[in-house]
Amino acid sequence: MSSHPLARLTAAEIDRTREVLAEAGALAESTRFAYVGLAEPDKRLVLAGTAVPRQVRVLLLDRATGLGRDCLVDLTAGAIASITEADAELGGQMPILDEEFMVIEEILAESPEWLAALVKRNLPVDEVRACPLSAGNFDYEDEVGKRMIRVLAFHQPDPKELVWAYPIDGLVAYVDLTARTAHAVYDHQDHPIPREKAEWDVPPRDTLKAIEITQPDGPSFAVEDDVVTWEKWRLRIGFDMREGLILNEISFDGRPIVYRASIAEMVVPYADPSPARFWQNYFDTGEYLFARYTNSLELGCDCLGEIHYFDATLADEQGAPREIRNAICMHEEDYGVLWKHTDLFNEMAETRRQRRLVISFFVTIGNYDYGFYWYLYLDGTIQLECKATGVVFTSAYPGEGYPYATEIAPGLGAPFHQHLFSARLDMTVDGVRNAVDEVDAVRVPVGPENPYGNAFARRTTRLASESAAQRLAEPAAGRVWHIVNPEVKNRLGQPVGYALHPAGLPVLLADDSSSIHQRATFATKHLWVTQYAPDERYPAGDLVNQSLAGAGLPAWTAADRPLDGEDIVVWHTFGLTHFPRPEDWPIMPVDYAGFTLKPYGFFDRNPALDVPKSAARHCH
Repeated sequence: MSSHPLARLTAAEIDRTREVLAEAGALAESTRFAYVGLAEPDKRLVLAGTAVPRQVRVLLLDRATGLGRDCLVDLTAGAIASITEADAELGGQMPILDEEFMVIEEILAESPEWLAALVKRNLPVDEVRACPLSAGNFDYEDEVGKRMIRVLAFHQPDPKELVWAYPIDGLVAYVDLTARTAHAVYDHQDHPIPREKAEWDVPPRDTLKAIEITQPDGPSFAVEDDVVTWEKWRLRIGFDMREGLILNEISFDGRPIVYRASIAEMVVPYADPSPARFWQNYFDTGEYLFARYTNSLELGCDCLGEIHYFDATLADEQGAPREIRNAICMHEEDYGVLWKHTDLFNEMAETRRQRRLVISFFVTIGNYDYGFYWYLYLDGTIQLECKATGVVFTSAYPGEGYPYATEIAPGLGAPFHQHLFSARLDMTVDGVRNAVDEVDAVRVPVGPENPYGNAFARRTTRLASESAAQRLAEPAAGRVWHIVNPEVKNRLGQPVGYALHPAGLPVLLADDSSSIHQRATFATKHLWVTQYAPDERYPAGDLVNQSLAGAGLPAWTAADRPLDGEDIVVWHTFGLTHFPRPEDWPIMPVDYAGFTLKPYGFFDRNPALDVPKSAARHCH
């Protein structure tokens, strides 16, 4: 059994978890494992070095009844610690299974309404691909307590073609996954199916010369039992089938900065209000557990240079371990000039090069692909960059001037949408007692203290409680948030801190009264800050599939707990508002979103002064 309380689950531990549940009679032939993950112990116990039992959280779904159970398995004791029946009417459904996706076409093939809609369009049923998508929650009385999914369709006349070129728009099915029936089929409109192929496999250009990245002396990092050391950085790698890559216990030169960093949720809301599509919004983390779809990365394609790979071990829907080879890629990158000066007076002419450690993974969720890249820099900076690529979700294009989609090929539309992520940053800046200051640049009016009007200043506001710490970015004011430790000062008497620099792009644009606004309230603010609680992990709530309004951050922050000098968690919403371009078709070049954490007063001076000059063979 793993010795560190945050160590990743092993295949043996996943096997033992299933055995414990089976021995207790908790499994039936129709039982499926919707989630298996480490039940992380209370942060305070881990930091105190307290011995804790090794526990695993398991979400079980009975496919025959639709009932879910939330189980806590104690591997140390070899027993079930707790088991709770999930109430779908009060708290949401279990995450969606791959097995449920796979039977959708089979279910619809038995629906007379679905088949009639295909006959009307002269489409053979075996050439129609059903695209199952999370149902959301729209207070439909006939769906209460039912495990639902909604289905759009695409024509695939040739198995080698991209189906996204041929949307069968206007047709939608609502499927009851437990009853395995088409609950309802709506044929709103028979839009013409676009007929231009998605030509993506074109002859390659022959003008690019090879780039080779080598480190003849080997990499500068070391890895032992998932603990990474690189220059002055130290951290522990974690991985979860819901959140994906987790960075634990990040420290610089022995000083703690972040206890735990992850992408705790993401939501993709669509803007097309048409009757077949108004419901489109997906919580890729909470509804689909997106890290299940982690890619195996390949040298020369996904990663360049001297690479260290981490495999990931997850559980499949039968509760057996499943290995994803090369799930996480880690390498070093040159990143240009770190610092440089040529001095007028003392003839100094010095340059140092920046370098960063890159830790990344890639997932594919249906049509989209997302890469998450954590960067650690020599000067103490931490950065997260999300790379969005893949294929845009398509529709028929109703006609010139349609206000909610772009025509990306003849008759082919791409509805407007957003990709909004929530980074959960459990901060420990030189200790667990932290606070958050909002810092804005402000203009100073002409007056006795500013007679020539050139002055500007900054305004610092302590966010003292959870209600006060629900904030929007303000790019015009250069707004940043300083996470500080009021009890630890640098040599100038200033509190040590790290500054969160947001990109300041739009948050959730749906109306306040909308279902998605109520269920994804976390995405309506760039910043939330909460007092640490071990069970507050997911900003849209625990069971997100078909969840009700108000779960997660809005529920927790209703208590309005104090934040000044407390153990705090910073939640940062960032992402993209995507008005698709013709250039995004048929496969979208990477678009970027992210944020930066920069030291602000954490060090007494430039912490990268000791970076050596480049070797003579590289710098003359």
